[in-house]
Amino acid sequence: MTLTSKSAKELDAFQAAALENYDSLRGRNLALDMTRGKPAADQLNLSDDILTIVGAGETAGEDGTDYRNYGILDGIPEAKKLFADYMDVSTSQILIGGNSSLQIMYDILAGAMLFGMPGHKPWKDHGKIKFICPVPGYDRHFGICERLGIEMVNVDMTVDGPDMDQVEALVKSDATIKGIWCVPKYSNPTGCVYSDEVVDRLAAMPVAAGDFRIIWDNAYAVHRIEGKLAEVKNLLKACEAAGNADRALMVGSTSKITHAGSGVAVLAASENNIADAKKKLSFSSIGPDKINQLRHVKFFGDMKGLHKHMDGHADLIAPKFKAVLDALEKNLAGKGIASWTEPKGGYFVSVDVMDGCAAEVVRLAGDAGVKLTPAGATFPYGKDPRDRNIRIAPTMPGVDEIKQAMEVFCACVELACANKLKS
Repeated sequence: MTLTSKSAKELDAFQAAALENYDSLRGRNLALDMTRGKPAADQLNLSDDILTIVGAGETAGEDGTDYRNYGILDGIPEAKKLFADYMDVSTSQILIGGNSSLQIMYDILAGAMLFGMPGHKPWKDHGKIKFICPVPGYDRHFGICERLGIEMVNVDMTVDGPDMDQVEALVKSDATIKGIWCVPKYSNPTGCVYSDEVVDRLAAMPVAAGDFRIIWDNAYAVHRIEGKLAEVKNLLKACEAAGNADRALMVGSTSKITHAGSGVAVLAASENNIADAKKKLSFSSIGPDKINQLRHVKFFGDMKGLHKHMDGHADLIAPKFKAVLDALEKNLAGKGIASWTEPKGGYFVSVDVMDGCAAEVVRLAGDAGVKLTPAGATFPYGKDPRDRNIRIAPTMPGVDEIKQAMEVFCACVELACANKLKS
């Protein structure tokens, strides 16, 4: 029986039992953190050989270039080859960045604001600028827009990607809309995978802004949890086929593949966009960390080696996701107060509770010693209009800690929703 179908007397009893359960859990004095999708130490250990894989006298490229020196702004040839395979593009469509794809994305938008996209005037000269944000989505994307004064427009996420009817209606006649954020594979936080139809519609849709861009954050391109790795149609090739080659700006990194703070980031785009990005980059850099790029090339060897490495990650995190999903199913299924995603890859589980209850669930959990991502974080400006979405990040804690944290989480959902119904 769902909570909404219970009689007043039955709801009173449920609320009392939920409060008693919550009070008993709060008495355990827990201190658990599930706020962000960080790799755990055992995941980081998988990459420790990268620290010694390049030694003294081993720092030259295949052509003899000394990678200890300045230069090669767009990345060493060996890294461009590996990451061209990773992004499924040609080496002429690749720029190897520093350690952060987030920095690449910030630089793209900041550069567009100040200097414009190729062949177009700076966005700041247009007055109000807008970006489409599929929700729930990635809070750091929204933070970039907010920092740069770009107004955010919500569209709904579906199981196949953003609601394209909404997207197409918005971009068709509004030239102030300059782009859209996308996490196409194992999306943050829902774990959805974009369908071929969505990719094709994004690539071909009529847009009022000639400098419209799709920021394609392929952060979880190889991050399966279980089963076969999902496949997403290549956006850049779809845009080329539709006559919109400059529309796609695809980014990725190894930040959750090797060491999170010292990976390699990559931009894949048309040659026109790559030339523009390289020119803008030339004013802020004399060259990237080429030794780190070389480390990664030697560590993986090729895409076969990279996928084998990711199998190790999947073995470590799959039990953690199972612990989350088992707890949700055991404690909340059939009660009509929560629904959740069951991702096959990525780093998060997305939970929707009853409208108006997410912030209270997070507060109750915090009081019981379990830190969760703030309610509203998966929406622009931190404002979930229905106050229902909560992002759970299972990778950092151990399995036993996750089981404890999820026991608290489920108790908080029950109590918050019972209180809401009673009010």
